Amino acid sequence: MAHKVRFALDAMGGDHGPAVVVAGANLALAAHPESEFLFFGNKMLIGPLVDARAALKQVSRIIHTDIAVRMEDKPSQALRYGRWKSSMWLAIDAVKKGEADVVVSGGNTGALMAMAKFALKTLPGIERPAIAALWPTLRGESIVLDLGASIGADAEHLVNLAVMGAAMARILLSLERPTVGLLNIGVEEVKGLEPVREAGRILREEKMPGLDYRGFVEGDDIGRGKVDVVVTEGFAGNIALKTAEGTARQIGEYLKGAMTRSLGAKIGYLFARSAFRQLKERMDPRRANGGVFLGLNGIVLKSHGAADAEGCAAAIGLGYGVVRDELLAKITAAIGRPGKAQRQALGGAAS
Repeated sequence: MAHKVRFALDAMGGDHGPAVVVAGANLALAAHPESEFLFFGNKMLIGPLVDARAALKQVSRIIHTDIAVRMEDKPSQALRYGRWKSSMWLAIDAVKKGEADVVVSGGNTGALMAMAKFALKTLPGIERPAIAALWPTLRGESIVLDLGASIGADAEHLVNLAVMGAAMARILLSLERPTVGLLNIGVEEVKGLEPVREAGRILREEKMPGLDYRGFVEGDDIGRGKVDVVVTEGFAGNIALKTAEGTARQIGEYLKGAMTRSLGAKIGYLFARSAFRQLKERMDPRRANGGVFLGLNGIVLKSHGAADAEGCAAAIGLGYGVVRDELLAKITAAIGRPGKAQRQALGGAAS
């Protein structure tokens, strides 16, 4: 029997807590029977939900704690009162101790990042982790990072993001040499902030074998799928993500209103409902739920705080694939490229 993928679930994280996390784990188990679950949180709330699902109960264990990180907490606050004892911390610690393969939490993003970085540390050569996620496009799917782990980035950090994103694309998208672009305000090399231009120069000159750098891309290129990996710093990336989510909801409301406005529209919908169903499924944010924290010495996934059971199951499913495909080991190998100081010592690209 193949090694089971062991999940550490922050059952108290997200807007809906254990009800969604347990239901999501149950759905994920049906899709991935080779799974085991550690639920961290209030046993009085989690226990009855797990007991009601016989198959899930057989592969689950509950670790009780009364402490949960609040969605409104600042990272410093969460670390101060939640370190060593909150459901979020204990789930991360399970990965650190080797008791689980991956953490999944729908809780406070800043707190999750702070705790994960504190407990797991970053990989050699990586100063700051990044959130990477699959992004639906007209061509299929792309990977976009950073989606909000931290604000601001120098050129070296952007290059590291490109390397890690390309490694993730090779695994999840089955691409031998993913195309990579840097998000910018224009495609011309003279445009944009200095760190972005410098990162572009480094990527052009180093010609890394694991990725195909295609230059700058603009915001509308993300949805078009112009490249397989879009790299940006967290502030711009998070704005792009929230804008896309809002636009998808807006279009959905427009379509809903148009289809119910008149008898003719309703009749037309009956003939085209299979096409509308496909569109709805394509635009459903639950399909792509789950941001991977890249650059840590362990696998951490952030589920959307408002996710329902299907969304939670999607995040767990992403974690299953990430562990099975050994993403952490492959990213560790991928970032073994010469760094800035090494390039200077070797007479390579100057800073």
